Amino acid sequence: MKKVMFYCQHILGMGHLIRSVEIVRGLIPDFQICFINGGQVIKEFEFPPEIEVVNIPAIKTDSEFTELTPVDDSLTMSELETIRTKILLDTCDRFQPDILIIELFPFGRRRFSFELIPLMEKAKAMGTKIVSSVRDIVVTKQNQQRHEEKVCRLINKYFDMLLIHGDPNFVKLNLSFSRVADLSCPVHYTGYVVQPLPQPQPIANKPLILVSVGGGRFGHDLLECVAHTASILKDQIPHHLQVFTGAFSPDEVLVKLQQITEDLDNITIERYTPNFLNYMQQADLSIGMGGYNTTMNILSTGVKAMMMAFQGNNDKEQETRLKKLDSLGRVKMIYPEDLQPEKFALQIINYLQQDKTELPLDLDGVNNTREYIKHMVKQHTTLAS
Repeated sequence: MKKVMFYCQHILGMGHLIRSVEIVRGLIPDFQICFINGGQVIKEFEFPPEIEVVNIPAIKTDSEFTELTPVDDSLTMSELETIRTKILLDTCDRFQPDILIIELFPFGRRRFSFELIPLMEKAKAMGTKIVSSVRDIVVTKQNQQRHEEKVCRLINKYFDMLLIHGDPNFVKLNLSFSRVADLSCPVHYTGYVVQPLPQPQPIANKPLILVSVGGGRFGHDLLECVAHTASILKDQIPHHLQVFTGAFSPDEVLVKLQQITEDLDNITIERYTPNFLNYMQQADLSIGMGGYNTTMNILSTGVKAMMMAFQGNNDKEQETRLKKLDSLGRVKMIYPEDLQPEKFALQIINYLQQDKTELPLDLDGVNNTREYIKHMVKQHTTLAS
């Protein structure tokens, strides 16, 4: 069985980790997998038991992406860089991958070049094929021309294939990266990567409004607005608000929200659930941030959604996707000025009464990714023989 080494670095939320693990899950029947997790370990998060997971010492960032810091504060960044690079190179030596898949780089995560360039150099020397795995919209930079020049140079030097996890009939990568035509490796759109829907387990509180903000390092203003809105909604519509603050949410955020709502019986506030999709399948409305995975959850479950875009670091990814979904009538976009409890309660009530538009997007990204990887291996084997 051919071997795939998959590198994933999540530094703020959980989106990159969730999408990467779904891709890997789809590869399991055909490949032996070694998964490199460079972000903070989430104890409740379950990896597929069939794969080897290597948790290298984790790195995180703030919401403005101004500074990378070790999760373990007993280490300096310099020490961490040395340790991580050694583990990656040793793992590559030991595992001997046929394919190395690197998530997001070089369209993002270029501050991790200290370990990725040596890893790719080693992989290339071993004859390993290297694949870049990116979402449909990437972060733009202040000096976009220089950024795109660097991306082209790195892709054309090291990578054998680029997989874009999106539907070109909805959004093309060209919208956020203009030089796709200058990339010398094969470029494929896979369709969107979605999590498989579980068999529904009944939820006691119905009808349900589900509220979430991804990993929980941001979106606290939205959560606080929902907490204050609960008392207004209490006597206006039959419902229960189920709030998840996120695996990385600070303790003080969770405590504050629970204090605001302690006398209300129409809202429950918890940090995290591994059964998030079960809640979404049965919700009448989802309220949350506009990350890739939450958006895919909404499209695959069919739930109505009100969504707010992350604005940190001048990042337009979520805003771009949500504005398009809003214009097509699939979601209602939440703006910062909407976060006033009286106004927000009225928007929720009105939106629940509106019809929802369905969008025929390609959500088969997991299967299509597997087929592209299998085809690459087959081509390489044929050429080698």
